[in-house]
Amino acid sequence: MNILIINSGSSSIKYQLLEMPSAKIICLGSIERIGSKEAISSYKTDHVKIEKIYEIKDHKAGLKRITSLLLDSEKGVIKSTDDIDAIGHRVVHGGSSYTKTTLINEEVKNKIKNLSPLAPLHNPANLEGILMAEEIFDTSKQFVVFDTAFHGTIPVKAKQYAIPGELYKEKGIQAYGFHGTSHKYVSEKAIEYLKLKKSKLISIHLGNGCSITAIKDGKSLDHSMGFAPSNGLVMGTRSGDIDHSIIFYMVDTLGYSIDDVKELLNKQSGMLGLTGYNDLRDIESEASKGNNECIIALEMNAYRIKKYIGAYTAIMNGLDAIIFTAGIGENSSLMRQLVCKDMNYFNIHLDDAKNDLRSSTIREINTENSKVNILVIPTNEELEIAKQVYNLIA
Repeated sequence: MNILIINSGSSSIKYQLLEMPSAKIICLGSIERIGSKEAISSYKTDHVKIEKIYEIKDHKAGLKRITSLLLDSEKGVIKSTDDIDAIGHRVVHGGSSYTKTTLINEEVKNKIKNLSPLAPLHNPANLEGILMAEEIFDTSKQFVVFDTAFHGTIPVKAKQYAIPGELYKEKGIQAYGFHGTSHKYVSEKAIEYLKLKKSKLISIHLGNGCSITAIKDGKSLDHSMGFAPSNGLVMGTRSGDIDHSIIFYMVDTLGYSIDDVKELLNKQSGMLGLTGYNDLRDIESEASKGNNECIIALEMNAYRIKKYIGAYTAIMNGLDAIIFTAGIGENSSLMRQLVCKDMNYFNIHLDDAKNDLRSSTIREINTENSKVNILVIPTNEELEIAKQVYNLIA
């Protein structure tokens, strides 16, 4: 069975075509820096590897580019769209309605659309991917896996806010948690790798969007994002945690409209707001040249992560392993080094030589005397989604 996975992020699209249940990858690729004139399109099969730079204005243009590669007469992997049996989509916000893999229908699409105000950088792009896929692959079954599903185990004491109770009970205002597919995948890999029957893990997903999860015995216990994927860690363009009084001040005193504030906190803040860059590779390069704004931004980013590590170690009463994953977590040795620096009180000790090595497989980067394992685990949300879609069909 051929299953195509479409994973639309806030500024990227990752995709994989897999043969299931063997999990054989037929092709994979990504489009990064969507919205720029220098978007990077990559495509890889057993025989072909292509990486080119294009101007890709939006996710719709990105999906059209992906489809043309799949169907290319010389380098493509399918002759017809009928060769795709099913398509699995990653959608960020499912609210409290969806906690497992779901066949897409009009009701599901309307729910994704209605939740877009809570995930304005993601749900519209996710829905665009679904609508485009339905149009192009009109004989394929379409399924959705929600990022919020993994976090359904977060207890009430962690997910309810200290506001009038009817807003939680009647209006569904609570912390939902995000990047669940990624956190689920890497935590299961860590448990398997470390051969743990009982486990206390902290999974750190660092990309353009960033989040951190406390995972006890394979279940999400707490998470840095909340009602929407906007708070918690410092992100590419999102502010992360902020005193809500600042929002009132901006509106009441500085004359910002609510829409202005929403735009600023979601699209003009984070690393972009601090440095003028939202790609960590550019920020690290500028920092190495002595750019003070970039140096401080990197330190702020790591500082925020360390605060959450301390908090989550406390609520789990211990820690077996830290997991770094996603684009930045897997590839930035500098960010891992900044996060793990001066953490000896928690018996977290980074091996600098191991940290500098690059690998596409799971690896330990801690010293031998570190009581906490430090793991770099490449996430594979696409494979996790494919497994869930196949199991539902089967």
